[in-house]
Amino acid sequence: MQYLSLGSNLLKGSIPKEIGKLFDLSSLNLSFNQLSGPIPILSATDLYIVDAGNGCNKISPDPFEGNSDLSPYMCPSPVTKKANSSRIPYYIKIFLPIAILFTFSILGCLLFSRFKLKNNHVSVQPTKNGDLCSIWNYDGKIAYEDIVAATEDFDFRYCIGVGGYGSVYKAKLPCGKVVALKKLHHLEAENPTFDKSFRNEIKFLSEIRHQNIEKLHGFCLHQRSMFLIYEYMEKGSLFCNLRDEVDAAEMDWTKRVEIIKGIAHALSYLHHDCYPPIVHRDISSNNVLLNSSSEAFVADFGTARMLERDSSNQTILVGTCGYVAPELAYTMIITEKCDVYGFGVVALETLMGKHPEEVLSWLSSPTSLVNMKLVDVLDNRLPLPTSQLVTQNLVHVATLAFACLNPQPKSRPTMKEVCEEFLSRQTSLGIPLRTISLLQLMNCEMHIGGKTKTCDV
Repeated sequence: MQYLSLGSNLLKGSIPKEIGKLFDLSSLNLSFNQLSGPIPILSATDLYIVDAGNGCNKISPDPFEGNSDLSPYMCPSPVTKKANSSRIPYYIKIFLPIAILFTFSILGCLLFSRFKLKNNHVSVQPTKNGDLCSIWNYDGKIAYEDIVAATEDFDFRYCIGVGGYGSVYKAKLPCGKVVALKKLHHLEAENPTFDKSFRNEIKFLSEIRHQNIEKLHGFCLHQRSMFLIYEYMEKGSLFCNLRDEVDAAEMDWTKRVEIIKGIAHALSYLHHDCYPPIVHRDISSNNVLLNSSSEAFVADFGTARMLERDSSNQTILVGTCGYVAPELAYTMIITEKCDVYGFGVVALETLMGKHPEEVLSWLSSPTSLVNMKLVDVLDNRLPLPTSQLVTQNLVHVATLAFACLNPQPKSRPTMKEVCEEFLSRQTSLGIPLRTISLLQLMNCEMHIGGKTKTCDV
């Protein structure tokens, strides 16, 4: 017998040992039964197929071990249905996780960059409750309602000044700190132009840190109004102090010279220590504030702009009448020399106690300054200095002021050169103060801009 097929007969029990005596057997089929126990030792030399699968999992496979000629079909272990992922091609299993990881890495980098960018710039987005956003030198947040309460809804009694873009209020916060609030006018707050000015001031002041520049504590964007919160300056503007008899008398010559130096240092910082350089564009006595110690602080950056390459042209003239550089009447090109001119006007105004309108008109015809003495234009509410050092400082400041008022922008010194000149060692005056004319001061450029010129005073 060569073929023996007992499959699918529901046979039970052990496999008969007699099967092992079938010497001519070449095929044995025991599948689909419930047989158990060992397969008898098979003596057939031509046996090449033994089918013991499907339902015969209790049959030991030992008789097949070591016999390379047999191809047994043993019953596999019960199959458990695997997840659908087992049908996914192998290369997808490898590359899909890598692609997902790469995608999340890119998203993470983008989110981090965006977060970092937001933190590098001052956020000017209003919060749901209109909270004040702190920038520096301020701890905590003040709600809009606290500001309204501190000023009794911006009552006129708390108004301490009116500027080109809004009104300034004095407010005492719940923490006890007194601050100045610069609030845009209602109609201006809705104007995109003034909104841009508001954001400009936040941008510049949040990046500026100088001892002679007004300190910004915070800002608020609210549906009812927009305002900035500044350090409160007890004495107000230089303009008001010079026009008040009591305040002007308290500002002696030494204080006035220090005020002028403070303005110069602030402008030098903006022009030469900031990148790109910042041009204020509205230097005037109204935009110079004084604290309780009469220290000067440059304020109001609503019109300020950064000087970038190919960005000096503009179509709108900004600045305060009487302080605007003459070249802006026909060139409309903004440079730092425009601020230098404004500084010269403020410096003379501080020495004279009033705007130097008449002196500026004489600059177009210098011969009219021959008989005009320096002592004739100095503030007569103060006695002439008796100290030689104070006298030298006055003449020095007046000389620098006239140099800054040069009609030719390129001939004006830079603010850095002005500050260096302040630090230079001064020589004694060769002639009495009463004999020094304005024309002599105009012709005395001392050592400004790298050019040395003989000074007659």
